[in-house]
Amino acid sequence: MTQEELGIVWLCGCTELDRRECAALLRAAASPARLLEEYEKIAPTVINSPKARLYKERGARFAAASQLVKRLEREGCFALTVLDDDYPEALKNIASPPLLLYGKGDRSLLIKRKFCIVGSRVTPPWAESLGKAIAGELASRFCIVTGLAEGGDSAAISGALPYKNLISVLPCGLKECYPASHAGLKEQIAKSGLLLSEYPLDEGVKKYSFHERNRLLAGLSEGVLVLSAGARSGALITANCAAEFGRDVFALPYRPNETRGAGCNDLLKKGASLVTEAEDILSFYGFETHRQEERAEEKGLTPEERRVYEVLREGGELHSSVLAERAGMKIFEAAAVLSSLELKGLAVKAGGNRYSLAR
Repeated sequence: MTQEELGIVWLCGCTELDRRECAALLRAAASPARLLEEYEKIAPTVINSPKARLYKERGARFAAASQLVKRLEREGCFALTVLDDDYPEALKNIASPPLLLYGKGDRSLLIKRKFCIVGSRVTPPWAESLGKAIAGELASRFCIVTGLAEGGDSAAISGALPYKNLISVLPCGLKECYPASHAGLKEQIAKSGLLLSEYPLDEGVKKYSFHERNRLLAGLSEGVLVLSAGARSGALITANCAAEFGRDVFALPYRPNETRGAGCNDLLKKGASLVTEAEDILSFYGFETHRQEERAEEKGLTPEERRVYEVLREGGELHSSVLAERAGMKIFEAAAVLSSLELKGLAVKAGGNRYSLAR
């Protein structure tokens, strides 16, 4: 771990400073390493409170940071700082991204494409079943992001966990569990997926924890599917955060008077994409679906068409030059093949000389 990363670990993991104070101190120091070295000089110019007089001994600061790193290692956990190469780029682009996260499990999942599935704790059985099926199908293309609660979260976990392509974000520290009844499930995720939290290992749930956790669910993901949501459901907070961050929002449709789906129907009225199966989401992102595979077989593709078709199937929406390179063709050859696929109804031009499979 570099001195810069250690500075972040100390500031966010070993002090009682709040998020705004941490950000202000980093701006003043211009470097986490310098803050770790010279906190006693910098803090009084930034923090106008008794906190400024804390943590004055340089040696104690380094010792505290080192002890935290060692404890994380003993617990099978790791510290993820905003400076790490595998810190999700999407998360850096939200308001107030966490400078430090704690993780346990498969760290490589951090760099995969991610899609969030959430729902209220009281999700109808049919929506849970559908959510599980959707999560299972999407897990071949995305790392599924969700929480650890009953209902919608559990459906997403059940679908994605067998594929070892799951991130669960906790509203408490990694040593805690909420709800307590999911302690066994939490351990399964640590072994086959990844647990993430922005709270110290032993910190319990606070009132604000769920709202802060929900912003991370949305911030990590390209899109959010809401399986169920009443008019005041926490799942709507995740959806609203997604919209605020420029992410795609999807929702299952409900009967007009079904209270457990009132929030979903409201999202659909506001422009969320309606989902009744995984193919609705896969095709939205330009991935091949089972129906597209069947259409391709029916069309009897030439070897060149099949090659370009497979590149589109694997890559989603691509620029023609990138597509040609991956297919091992010259650009004009790929252009002719793309025109043929368009005529056969298997590819569409998305603008800017980019192509994707037809939905």
